[in-house]
Amino acid sequence: MRNLSAAIAAALMGIALYFALTWGFAAIQSLTSPAYGLDDIWHPQFVFTIGHFFALTPLGLVKLAAFVAAVKLVAAGVCFVHVIDRARGIARLELFEGALFLIAPIALLSLAPAVWSQGGDIIGEQVLQFGFALLAIALCVAERLLDRRAEEDMPGQIESTYPMPN
Repeated sequence: MRNLSAAIAAALMGIALYFALTWGFAAIQSLTSPAYGLDDIWHPQFVFTIGHFFALTPLGLVKLAAFVAAVKLVAAGVCFVHVIDRARGIARLELFEGALFLIAPIALLSLAPAVWSQGGDIIGEQVLQFGFALLAIALCVAERLLDRRAEEDMPGQIESTYPMPN
């Protein structure tokens, strides 16, 4: 069980590092671009689709692109914090899961315009990101269950004879 827990921790650290780097670089590239990444041909299709759905003006599209880039930067930052924490031996899964719950919907919503425009490279990238996010969420749940089971199996726990107040 200890080897399984170490493998899960290593996989989570790898996925967190992947998102910290890919989403971090994409967010920085978008935020430093004059048009917040809208000048790219394929990647902002998600922003254009959402903008079309909500009938956004060009200024609204720029604001939406800046918002998506900021969300990506925050998610990448949380993933980077998770990598640092794991390296220090601390596991705060709730923080990392919060980032994953930002990453998964954005990756899924970015997949639809990629499929519509038949951009094979973008489809592969979004499927990979969505799959990694779902895998990481499942691994977080598995690690939490393993930790709970290990706590229950610990010998020598002191049990109180006094009833706990409600």
